[in-house]
Amino acid sequence: MACIKKRRGQWVVDYRDSHGRRHWETKPNQKAAKERLAEILSGDQPEQPLETRTFQEYGNWWLENVAKGSIKASTYQEYEAVLRNHVYPSLGVVQFIEVRRPMVRELIAAKKKEGLAQSTIRNIAAPVRGMYNQAIEDGITEKNPAARIGKLNKQSKDKPKKRIDPLTRVEVAALLKTAREGKHSHWHPLLLCACRTGARMGELIALKGIDIDFKGGFVHVQQNLSRGKISATKNGKDRRVDMSTMLADTLEELLAKRRAEALREEMKKPAEERCDAAAVVNAVMDNWLFQTPGVVKKNGQVIRATQLEPSNLRKMFNRILVDAGLRRVRFHDLRHTFASLLLQNGESLTYVKDQMGHSSIQVTVDIYGHLVPGGNRAAVDKLDIEVTPRTTEPKQHGTAATN
Repeated sequence: MACIKKRRGQWVVDYRDSHGRRHWETKPNQKAAKERLAEILSGDQPEQPLETRTFQEYGNWWLENVAKGSIKASTYQEYEAVLRNHVYPSLGVVQFIEVRRPMVRELIAAKKKEGLAQSTIRNIAAPVRGMYNQAIEDGITEKNPAARIGKLNKQSKDKPKKRIDPLTRVEVAALLKTAREGKHSHWHPLLLCACRTGARMGELIALKGIDIDFKGGFVHVQQNLSRGKISATKNGKDRRVDMSTMLADTLEELLAKRRAEALREEMKKPAEERCDAAAVVNAVMDNWLFQTPGVVKKNGQVIRATQLEPSNLRKMFNRILVDAGLRRVRFHDLRHTFASLLLQNGESLTYVKDQMGHSSIQVTVDIYGHLVPGGNRAAVDKLDIEVTPRTTEPKQHGTAATN
């Protein structure tokens, strides 16, 4: 059903064409929106051709009809937000097929002056490039003004490169000791898993009991919590992260306690309402591995453990850092800590790449290459090895006869 609505301060005509594709047309005021709606409902006017639409009108069409369903929900939300906040204010009213490369270059330059991070600017360019790739495929235009735009987003040589800030081995020990003892003990298994697997916060939250393979000795990371929704991992691939003995023992104890508790609770029910033991255990293993603490109120009411919320997890982490007397770092720095400690132990960048789930070895090298212990020093030290010149006696072409 076609309608008009005010969307983010602008009047929009929302309708579907004869093929069921949804369209949003932005109009300057309510009157123009009503007139366009009347045209659509009367059938007197054909739908607006894609090639005559403004950048914003085409962008809204592309989001709804091309991007949605073909990319992760979190990526869709990111694209929708950057187009609305960063691209539409500059290019929204320009006719889509009239956007030229200098316009995109000026947009990127303006965002760099605003101090936006390189990653944010990459996210701004990505949907613009995708829109024009689709337009080229559909024969609407021949060139992509956002193609090969990455070179305009290079970091200034005058600006120092950001370095990661991992915890040291001693700091990790202090963190885990504080988490293991006293009021923070509920969080010890999660923090140990973060320090021993390098999993992202969203990946840790999305882990289930069935993802822990005690026989194989690995944690199967196959999904991620992003923007409140469970989706695939960042690079879209699952991975198996080797599990240390300490982590295996800790997680095995955690799940054993949880299974025993679930069975005790089940036994409190009337016999006719009880599930069999296997079903109870399977339910535990199919639930989230790391959960909020169960709370018993004064009146005896029990609040069941639920899935973790990222903002609350960050607050908890910061409190433990304070109690441990450690410097302030981000939760994500535990991921960097895992990689840096592996490299200090002499593990290869290739192994670190596989454990971290990076899309390519170049990503690993760019982030952690400088941490490879003494790599360059060992190479130049080899040049100092003294080689003793071989001494050779002059060859004799003949021997004197002796009597």
